Amino acid sequence: MRSHFCTDLSEVNVGQKVVLCGWANSYRDHGGIVFIDLRDKSGLIQLVCDPTDNVHAHKVASEVRDEFVLIAHGHIRARGEGLINPRLKTGTIEVVIDELIIENRSEPVPFQIGDNSVGEEIRLKYRYLDLRNPAMYKTFLLRSKAAIAARNTLDKLGFLEVETPILTKSTPEGARDYLVPSRVHEGEFYALPQSPQLFKQLLMVGGFDRYFQIARCFRDEDLRADRQPEFTQIDVEMSFCNQEDVIRVAEELIVAMFESAGHTVTTPFNRIKFNDAMEWYGSDKPDMRYDLKMVDVIDIFARCDNEIFTGIAANPKMNRIKALRVPGADLVFSKREMKSFDDYVRKFGAKGLGYFQMKEDGLKGPLEKFFLPEDLQLLVERTGMEVGDVVFFGAGDKTTVWDYMGRFRIFIAEHEKMNLIDKDRFEFVWVVDFPMFEIENGRVKALHHPFTMPRDLNHEHLDDIESIAYDIVLNGVELGGGSIRIHKQELQSQIFHLLGIGEEEAQEKFGFLLDALKFGAPPHGGFALGFDRFMMLLSKKESIRDVIAFPKTQKASCIMTDAPNTVDIAQLRELHIRLRETAK
Repeated sequence: MRSHFCTDLSEVNVGQKVVLCGWANSYRDHGGIVFIDLRDKSGLIQLVCDPTDNVHAHKVASEVRDEFVLIAHGHIRARGEGLINPRLKTGTIEVVIDELIIENRSEPVPFQIGDNSVGEEIRLKYRYLDLRNPAMYKTFLLRSKAAIAARNTLDKLGFLEVETPILTKSTPEGARDYLVPSRVHEGEFYALPQSPQLFKQLLMVGGFDRYFQIARCFRDEDLRADRQPEFTQIDVEMSFCNQEDVIRVAEELIVAMFESAGHTVTTPFNRIKFNDAMEWYGSDKPDMRYDLKMVDVIDIFARCDNEIFTGIAANPKMNRIKALRVPGADLVFSKREMKSFDDYVRKFGAKGLGYFQMKEDGLKGPLEKFFLPEDLQLLVERTGMEVGDVVFFGAGDKTTVWDYMGRFRIFIAEHEKMNLIDKDRFEFVWVVDFPMFEIENGRVKALHHPFTMPRDLNHEHLDDIESIAYDIVLNGVELGGGSIRIHKQELQSQIFHLLGIGEEEAQEKFGFLLDALKFGAPPHGGFALGFDRFMMLLSKKESIRDVIAFPKTQKASCIMTDAPNTVDIAQLRELHIRLRETAK
């Protein structure tokens, strides 16, 4: 029906006849001459209908209103002097209409297309209208190009794309499963996959050697800006590999996807051990676009005259006292503001936030009186303080200190008076050597998943065992990660035992995997990248909802389709389900 998209045209097309299709973005009647901004996926172009040129076309144009679907036949002419619109890509030309067809009419729309001031709830309710915004189209064009680049790169590296089941078995992976009742197996359920983890390992047992999938995954968990109940990940697995092989493939994949968006990324990416990430940044996903590294000062505080600090310092294995030097903070923050930072960290379990200011005559602050001059000097040297700097410090059990000081580091970097973050910079880092286990309320859990290869089990304490696991972090956001997997049945059974999974339970939940590992499973490993998070960062959006065509809200609902919803009682009977009434 069309000869061109709107923004395909320029001054080189002056005089040419064209056929354009799209929506009326706006309509103006200037003294009888009708101007229509026509919009398609590429952008806008101006149509002109002059009654002295074509009475019929002008009559049709007079009926046009916003969001009418139009087919326009006309010819290109240059705009006159003083009429150029520099805000439009096509601002130097216009289309003089020879024939205009209203293909479909529109009721008044609930918001102007492209109006970013509209609340997210109404944009999600009318998502199909929000998608008409050319800026939205560009986001999904970028997503498509990144997916194609991923497929082409992995194909070039010898990976085979394989689709794994959506209806599968419920297995514990750290979040709740979405369950699907079976009609033909009364009282039994499928689960939607949280990841293709076990199936991709079985493909390695099957000799496929290199697999990938752009996979849909489902997790019934509380949502945040970077979470959705259904999401997409680029899933990769390979045989006869070590950690270096996997990281090399992941970096080549990421470089190709960034290049598809016109960005150059340098490899190899930096690496940091999990323990160092926690000690220096208070997070296993540190934002490396700015410095602000925490320093351990527990030995200095052990010698002070404050019983609270000396009591904490008496147990350096379980407790921490961390100092965070903020360059120039004394020049921009008042004492009242620095005291108010207490309120921020207390939300995360802190008892308070101490600080010292570096003045011309040395360290000054509320706690100065508790320290000997030589210890204050040692604090200056260890933190690298200069005049105008402030050092903030937190004290307590190590997990709590890591958490609130890590959050405070981000809070300070993002503070409008500091503005330490380069928003245009992409900074990758691999976090490696994760603990194999974590102990929560006396229960042993796998930090990644129970199929991760331990580096060495010969440790007295379970929380000292490291795994061969790795996460890739971009600008403080975990993009994904992976591990080398357990490929021997005996070791996998041993790990299940350490996790408190008995033989009977292991056989019931993972019997098919344990059986497969008996038949010559190769060494293998892999990774998965959260594609939605990846695109959120690549397109510099605030939420992954902006890079998913039809996302759910933070309550896991779809306002547009009103899902989830109730179903007919006959359907429930077929599925052998009876709903229990809840007390009101």
